Amino acid sequence: MSQKKAIIIGAGPAGLTAAFELIERSDIHPVVLEKSDVIGGLSRTMDYKGNKFDIGPHRFFSKSDRVMDWWAKMIPIEQLPDGFHEISYQNKKRTIKGNESGPPSSTDNIMILLQRKTRIYYLRSFFDYPISLKVQTFANLGLTKTMKIGFSYLKAAAFPIKPEENLEQFMTNRFGKELYRTFFKDYTEKVWGIECHKISASWGAQRIKGLNVFKVLGHAVKKVFQGAGDLRQKGTETSLVEQFLYPKNGTGSMWTETARKVKEAGGEIQMNLEVEKVKIEGNRVVSVLVRDQATGETRNLEGEWFFSTMPIKELINKIDGDVPANVLEIANGLVYRDFIEVCLLCTKMKVKDVEAGGRSLILDNWIYIQENDVLVGRMQIYNNWGPNMVADPKNVWLGLEYFCNETDPIWTWEDSKLIELGGDELQKIGIVDKADVTDGTVVRMPKTYPGYFGTYERFDELRAYIDKIENLFLIGRNGMHKYNNQDHSMLAAMTAVDNIVAGVMTKENVWDVNTEQEYHEEKST
Repeated sequence: MSQKKAIIIGAGPAGLTAAFELIERSDIHPVVLEKSDVIGGLSRTMDYKGNKFDIGPHRFFSKSDRVMDWWAKMIPIEQLPDGFHEISYQNKKRTIKGNESGPPSSTDNIMILLQRKTRIYYLRSFFDYPISLKVQTFANLGLTKTMKIGFSYLKAAAFPIKPEENLEQFMTNRFGKELYRTFFKDYTEKVWGIECHKISASWGAQRIKGLNVFKVLGHAVKKVFQGAGDLRQKGTETSLVEQFLYPKNGTGSMWTETARKVKEAGGEIQMNLEVEKVKIEGNRVVSVLVRDQATGETRNLEGEWFFSTMPIKELINKIDGDVPANVLEIANGLVYRDFIEVCLLCTKMKVKDVEAGGRSLILDNWIYIQENDVLVGRMQIYNNWGPNMVADPKNVWLGLEYFCNETDPIWTWEDSKLIELGGDELQKIGIVDKADVTDGTVVRMPKTYPGYFGTYERFDELRAYIDKIENLFLIGRNGMHKYNNQDHSMLAAMTAVDNIVAGVMTKENVWDVNTEQEYHEEKST
């Protein structure tokens, strides 16, 4: 009798986690199909002349012990500094400490501890993120603006908008209209390219959850008296977490290591294969037709189980079978936001940071650029992500993030024009002198952010159709059309494998990841 197979579409965190879990916990043979020639999906790490960069910031932090344990098992943790609270990822069987987790593929492949520093750049000044009650905050805002923010919050607390139908109402209820307009509106609209009142409140529930002014103030007080504390920080809202693990060689090294272990254990990872058709008979997927992008040859791959991380819009349109008209309509109406990263190598920064002692290298991992007179939305400072990220530490290595649609003119600009734009915009807002930019590179990433608008309000109809396909699991950010972090994508994959191993025919608990409280708090472990 031949071995059962699981066909897994996509070699990002969700797909690779599913493959590894199947190998570890079942006799099902995983076959991972990756459309590109790069491992890691949105969590890849690129290299330009020895300077590494990620597609957006990826903190290795989760409130799930299962995920923290998994990461520590995959790549060992560097010895933590003296005086740091005990680091432990406990499950019901054991506790992993320090670098106990086993040999990596290379001695340099380790996880390091980083202190998070993230601020907002607005009015050509730095503001803490989340907003703090420092004297500098009030000085930057001015007395009149500060008073408006205070009174606006009191009004929102006393007379909240009910029901919350859009993101603007969601934000206003938690921070007041003035604070929302000052520090949230412009950046959020840069990201999505649409006014906040046209975005579903579900986005706020997905990304911000319980964060509000009281949580921010409470966290500030707790930090003063308790310090950093346990790395897991389970009692802290994710947006407030101040320390995290990070692979020394970049986010992508976690997933190249996972891929190595999957192949070493007998799993398959096939690159440059695009899924052309998904064949369905009855309520089951029976095979996928794939095309080799190098040769153009096609072949049919059969399996007993199927996992998809491809954008659900594409999946529905690749189904070879009778798809209801309403499902096609919803799928084709789903909206995605695309992403361009412009990396600039600079000799120094122009902006001076008081918190950095006046040095030209600011201390942030990344900053949100709230200024509305430039297109750039967020900026990474890769020097602050570890010593291996920059070839020459005398240089400053910056990643500028532009949010757009593939149909926007900027998407088709030459790389040289985008690098020129990045230098011009940083000079305009006083962060860098364009003359100090010595080199740069560009990467474009389509469908980075699944949108909570378009036909999203009818998504449950589409989900009901997919859930009836017994042996198909949707996982990952685009696979589920949920704005998940990588740990949530991993948990969805783990939960799907749990169901297969247990013989449970359900999808409900997979969709509940990053929705139901127990999945991101894991209080029971």
